Amino acid sequence: MPLKLGYLLPTRERAMVGIHETGDIIALGDRADELGIDSVWIGDSLLAKPRHDPLTLIGAIAARTKNVKIGTAVLLPMLRNPVVLAHQVATLDQISEGRVILGIGTARDVPAIRNEFEAAGVPFEKRIGRMLEQMRLCRALWAGGKVDWDGLWTVKQGELAPLPYTPGGPEIWSGGGVEAAHKRAGRYFDGWFPSGGGTGKDWTGGWQAVKRFAKEAGRDPADITGAAYVTIAVNDDQTTADAELDSYLEGYYLRPAAEIRTQQYTFAGDRAAAVGWLGEFVEGGASHICVRFTGSDDARQMEELVRIREELA
Repeated sequence: MPLKLGYLLPTRERAMVGIHETGDIIALGDRADELGIDSVWIGDSLLAKPRHDPLTLIGAIAARTKNVKIGTAVLLPMLRNPVVLAHQVATLDQISEGRVILGIGTARDVPAIRNEFEAAGVPFEKRIGRMLEQMRLCRALWAGGKVDWDGLWTVKQGELAPLPYTPGGPEIWSGGGVEAAHKRAGRYFDGWFPSGGGTGKDWTGGWQAVKRFAKEAGRDPADITGAAYVTIAVNDDQTTADAELDSYLEGYYLRPAAEIRTQQYTFAGDRAAAVGWLGEFVEGGASHICVRFTGSDDARQMEELVRIREELA
């Protein structure tokens, strides 16, 4: 499968410095399409890490672009009603003509995220079972026809329209690096999309587990996309690259950079070293990587991403 590289759009970064306008972010979607970047990604948070709503922005970008895929990295579906979510995503898939990737996650157990769940009226401890039922219900609605559902939500003869552009709905990729997450991805979803920690070698071990669980569930592992979400600081000077990465992580998460480095796939160094570091993921089977760059020169970073993709290929 040809390697695809994506670019994380800086919604959180803009909100952190008080920039609430969306024009520049939408224009970055245009630029990614022009450069032939494979995908752009938008993160999700209501209150814990304030940023623009990902589904709304996907609609804006999808309406202006033709080729770039647009994904969530990652959406927290449990903060939303699944019937409303199914309707929104079906409409987005129609606007994009099948370019939506629904990346979903279970959320880290930190106080700010627990507070976010409480504010949304969602029990944090039951989030995983809730998410799994939500995705089953979305897929039932995306399949077409009347749906009866009796679970956490009740649907009586519900029929969704419009249906997604993609038959059965867009691909759903789930994250997580523990065994239970490997099992969920292998059994139920179209891709595995973790954010760390460790290196490409650590990712490869998880990917082997995902494929094993897929086989045990009677699925063909070739039908699942091996993906990764990484954060990199590219600079010819190693000291500058490390300082830029640490500053970015601490500003973004409000926690020590050393702690975040152990929890996520992170790299600092020059382009050649970045290509080598990303190459471990590719050698291990990753076919789609979402890159989150540090720094603020998004136009230059997108061009850097194109060069990195060429060298990896």
